[in-house]
Amino acid sequence: MGPFFGFALPFEGGPNVDGGTARIEGQLLDGAGEPIPDGLLEAWQGGQFARCSTDAEGAFHFTVLKPAAAAGEAPHLNLTVHARGLLRHLVTRVYFPDEEEANAADPVLRKVDPERRPTLVARQDGDLLRFDVRLQGDGETVFFETEVTP
Repeated sequence: MGPFFGFALPFEGGPNVDGGTARIEGQLLDGAGEPIPDGLLEAWQGGQFARCSTDAEGAFHFTVLKPAAAAGEAPHLNLTVHARGLLRHLVTRVYFPDEEEANAADPVLRKVDPERRPTLVARQDGDLLRFDVRLQGDGETVFFETEVTP
């Protein structure tokens, strides 16, 4: 049994992008709210890429550069999720909580049901950002079929 995604690790640089100042921590959770201990998440945007496996608690973290807004979109990271039981990887976005005005105008976020938008916005937690990924159930993260364009 697992880890199923060890072939992708270790990844040079791992979960940290050179010069990164934005630390994002979270948990990968199944439909019952239980941690997924052998997942793999990839954060990327604007030339930066970081990869992190989940630990026994389903925890992951990235230290990245906050991307600049591009083409009328709010600053965000793309997040790819790999986990056992998934036939295909999942794609979502991580928006920043200090970008309320940009988030409100973001064309992708505007397409998402207002009640589900918070699943795409990280929460400030002291000096770091908190972003949990829920694969199903209550508070399920919004996922997209492919990389999203406005």
